[in-house]
Amino acid sequence: MKYSATSGYRAENTPFANPRTITACPNHCEGKGPCVAVCPVEVFQMGVLPKDRRPGLSVKGKIKGFVHGWKQVQAVQPDACRACGLCVRACPEKAITLARAKSA
Repeated sequence: MKYSATSGYRAENTPFANPRTITACPNHCEGKGPCVAVCPVEVFQMGVLPKDRRPGLSVKGKIKGFVHGWKQVQAVQPDACRACGLCVRACPEKAITLARAKSA
């Protein structure tokens, strides 16, 4: 599965009838990591945003990325997401969103 700041990941194994999409916006993430710490199913991992993804950031995102050493949260197990919302509440930058997945 590929990460996309605009489409996120489809989380199939949720406790809800409708799957959820979890998205971490690289323009807002400062790599502080509280979302990694609170996730009960280890959906997230802290990493460095690859150079090939940096040109797509906004000016603000590029400044934040540079200042914070390009540390970003990455959803490494998006299918494990149970849509509990703990990561959304824990993120101080409000970089994570959880929404109903659009039906195909």
